[in-house]
Amino acid sequence: MREWLVAGGLVERPDGRVLLVQNRRPDGSLDWSPPGGVVEVGDGEAVVDGLTREVEEETGITVTAWDGPLWRVEAAAPGLGWHLRVEVHRAVAWEGEVRVGDDPDGIVVDAGFVAVEECGDRLHGAARWVCEPMGAWLAGAAEPLWRYHLDGERLALATVTRL
Repeated sequence: MREWLVAGGLVERPDGRVLLVQNRRPDGSLDWSPPGGVVEVGDGEAVVDGLTREVEEETGITVTAWDGPLWRVEAAAPGLGWHLRVEVHRAVAWEGEVRVGDDPDGIVVDAGFVAVEECGDRLHGAARWVCEPMGAWLAGAAEPLWRYHLDGERLALATVTRL
């Protein structure tokens, strides 16, 4: 069973717009999410250090202080051979301008600050464990823990159940 720890970052401008990135997945599909990525815990990387690195690589934004985690996600996919843990933190101090193209993983193809009322449309099509907690947070109803179970052996066909 492969174990992943992912950190996501909520970066807001003073006008309330939220930073989102568009990701190209291995199957060629596109989806939007907050910036973030896999934390290299095996290399001794702390969650916020990995999150800071990922946000800067994906967007050019340098976060100097985080609050959180605001919520956590656990998603188990035994048929796919993986278990995912996610921590989402909020940037309380950051600097820089958005730029795309420096992502060493080559996943991020677009990024920008999005008005809160447009986030739902952008997040449509993202995994449930991304869009549901994010939507709740945007609506002021974030919960501390979101748990999901994926049943199936292909991600595109898996049944996702919130526990």
